Amino acid sequence: MKMRSIVWAVPALALLPTMGHAASTLETVKARGNLECGVSIGLPGFSYADEKGVWRGQDVDVCRALAAAVFGDAEKVKYTPTTVQQRWPVLQSGQVDVLSRNTTYTLSREATLGVTWAGINYYEGQTFMVKKSANVKKIADLNSSTVCVASGSTEESNVNSYFSAHGYTLKVLSFEKNDDAVSAFDAGRCDSYTAGSGALAGWRLKLKTPEEAIILKELISNDPQGPVVRNGDNNWADIVRWTLNTMIEAERLGITSKNVDEVKKESKVAEVRKMLGVEGDLGKGLGLSNDWAYNIIKQVGNYGESYERTLGQDSPFKLDRGLQQLWTKGGLLFSPSFE
Repeated sequence: MKMRSIVWAVPALALLPTMGHAASTLETVKARGNLECGVSIGLPGFSYADEKGVWRGQDVDVCRALAAAVFGDAEKVKYTPTTVQQRWPVLQSGQVDVLSRNTTYTLSREATLGVTWAGINYYEGQTFMVKKSANVKKIADLNSSTVCVASGSTEESNVNSYFSAHGYTLKVLSFEKNDDAVSAFDAGRCDSYTAGSGALAGWRLKLKTPEEAIILKELISNDPQGPVVRNGDNNWADIVRWTLNTMIEAERLGITSKNVDEVKKESKVAEVRKMLGVEGDLGKGLGLSNDWAYNIIKQVGNYGESYERTLGQDSPFKLDRGLQQLWTKGGLLFSPSFE
């Protein structure tokens, strides 16, 4: 009887993939008619709703670029604001298709949460925001002070590790929401607020008197951040990854939202022609139309265009590119070839 059970079990298992088809993320997104994107509850420069309720920021541009790739329409996105604590269950449960909200890439997260980073769109470094009146010049001056931070964040772990390793004492006040931590700092409940340097530039604008706060230059960590997807759907991870790569490589190739039509018509460069769908079948391999990358560049722009309007010189923050420069200009951004 046992032998018969084994003999019959093998064919039954072999038939399982054909008995029921679990829809891929791309199929689910297309059937729904829009992309569900997890963003922050409001971080200026990265993902926030403006006074008209329109979502803006560098992480939002990743969502828009992904919608442009899938639908040919960058506006087919619905945004789900998530706190530091909510972001993982929201992604894991399938409530969102991608998480694009200043989330630091770490081994422990990728190894235990069932998620995959699809690339890096911002190389962050953690530091502290302090009041000018405190006369704090360097991190060591914060010894025996109180710091506000979002609970469950990489920043909370980093600050505890850094101060312990250097023999400093520190009182940490943790808050579920970054907004609450910033408000506590603004009200004088703590001597500093800690987050990534780029994020601090956004939070600083929310203070009652932004000009009275400064952001220290000294960093205590390197925190690469980027879009995250669930494990188990390699094709969807590829689509998100190559959406970001399109924005980076388009900048290197000098293709912008303003000249992409001309480039598509006149370029003789093989990589450019394949990227823009003039020749080859790159889109087909991803399950997309061959003009997917063209749609990203035309509707959202290349990485440089996105950076300048959200964080750079065309934004209120005026942040230099720094590590966010292309590798050809001394930065860390690069993309594999579109060949």
